[in-house]
Amino acid sequence: MQLESTGERVIEEFYLSSPANYLIYLFHKVTYNFARDYVDDKHVLDYGCGSGYGTHHMASFCKSIVGVDIAGDAIEYAQGHYQAPNLSYTRIEPADQAPLPYPDASFDTVLSFQVIEHIADTGPYLSEIRRVLKPGGVFICATPDRTTRLLPGQKPWNMWHVHEYDAAGLKTELSGYFENIDLLHMGGKREVLALEIQRTRRLAWLTLPVTLPFVPEALRIAALRFLKRLAGQGRQKSLPPMRDFPFDESDLMIAPDVTPSVNLIAVARKI
Repeated sequence: MQLESTGERVIEEFYLSSPANYLIYLFHKVTYNFARDYVDDKHVLDYGCGSGYGTHHMASFCKSIVGVDIAGDAIEYAQGHYQAPNLSYTRIEPADQAPLPYPDASFDTVLSFQVIEHIADTGPYLSEIRRVLKPGGVFICATPDRTTRLLPGQKPWNMWHVHEYDAAGLKTELSGYFENIDLLHMGGKREVLALEIQRTRRLAWLTLPVTLPFVPEALRIAALRFLKRLAGQGRQKSLPPMRDFPFDESDLMIAPDVTPSVNLIAVARKI
C-alpha cells in the first residue's frame, strides 16, 4: 500500500526529495540514534511508530520492540515495509479511549517521538506509558521546541498539533508521572539549522492571524486546513529524489542547553 504523506509521518522516499525535507528526516534519525544506548538488549515500545522506519532501525539493537500507532493505515504500511524477527506492530486506540494492550511493567524502555504535541489530554497517555514501564524503566519523549517555531503566546501553526512546549513546559508536563527528568535540546550547525528555522518562522508569521491565543480552536484548525489545501494546489505531486545534500547527521547534536534548539528530548525514569 501507499501511505499518504500528511507531513506528520516520516516516509523515507518523500523526505529524500529536498534539502529541507531531508533535514527533517535527519532530526528523526538522530533522535532514534540517540536512543540506542537506552534500548540495547531491552524490551522496547515505540509509541506512535508511524510508518515504522524508526522502529525497524531500533530492532537491530533491542531484544524485542513493538511499534504502536492509532492510525491503521500507518500500521499496515509498517507491516508491509519494515519487518524483523524481534519486531511487531499493533494498532491501538487513543489513550483516553482504551488502555495499551500490554500488562503492567512489560517494557524496559518506551520511545515516543513527535507524539505528545498531538494530544490534548496528556494524562491518560503518560499514565499508560508509566504503567507499562518496568520499575527503573526509561521513557524518551521528543517534541518540537516552540521557542524556535512559534511567536510568544502563539498557538501551533501545524493543524495537527494541539500544544507545543518549551523546555520548562515539557518538564512540568512529565513531572507528574516520572522522576529524574533530563531535558536535552537538538541543535547543530547554524547554517544547517537555518533551513528549518527560516521555514518555521515564515509559517509562524503567515498563519499569525489564525493562531493568536484567543482564536477558537475550531476556527484555527479550519483556517489552517484551508491554507494547507491552498498551498498544495499546483504543487508537484511526486518529487524526483535528490540524494546529495551538503549536510548529514554529524551536523546535528543532542545535548543540554543547545541554542538554537529545534527539538526537545526528555529522558525520564520510573522509580
